[in-house]
Amino acid sequence: MKLYDYVRSSAAYRVRIALNLKGLVYESVPISLLEGTQLGEDYRALNPTGLVPSLAIDDQGSGEGILGQSLAIIEYLDECYPEPALMPATPLKRARTRALALQIACDIHPLNNLRVLKYLTGELELSEEQKTTWYHHWLKQGLSPLEQQLGGDDSRYCCGDTPTLADICLVPQLYNARRFKLDLTPYARLVAIDQACNQLTEFRQAHPDQQPSHPGENLTRR
Repeated sequence: MKLYDYVRSSAAYRVRIALNLKGLVYESVPISLLEGTQLGEDYRALNPTGLVPSLAIDDQGSGEGILGQSLAIIEYLDECYPEPALMPATPLKRARTRALALQIACDIHPLNNLRVLKYLTGELELSEEQKTTWYHHWLKQGLSPLEQQLGGDDSRYCCGDTPTLADICLVPQLYNARRFKLDLTPYARLVAIDQACNQLTEFRQAHPDQQPSHPGENLTRR
């Protein structure tokens, strides 16, 4: 497998965690969102959306292909490589896990995505301070309900005592919250889950600081 990746992309970070949890070997191909690599013809030919991540696969019986969208990629990995499972065993618990993941991936993340932030400071000519105010507002709007939903549970992770899709989405979101200096004091339960996740090698190895830093550098990672 080949992962087209950007180190600070929350979506790509999610897929790196999933690949690590599954113990899969993959080739990392860094795509620089800051330099606009994702907008070039070569990458657009692979993924017309110009977004990361993209996962190139060779699915036995189905041929090679490119998958986009982090949650779809993770679902594919969980179906093809069932152990360890990234979703709980029962339908209700799976639905709850998926709901938490979607709250992060669909309600919080898109409003704070890099292309949105660049639009705010570019075409709309907002200041850096105004951009940060926007970022903090939507993070608080999203993290507060998560804290409320998870606050009464003493499980190690979001949905039990093993990491799930919800944790895979939460950790990158809190990483970005810290980058933008959001005060996480009100989110004690979320921070505790994040700390528990980052005690695992698979999460630590997926951290942006552990990724290739030079565009165009290809590494095989496990």
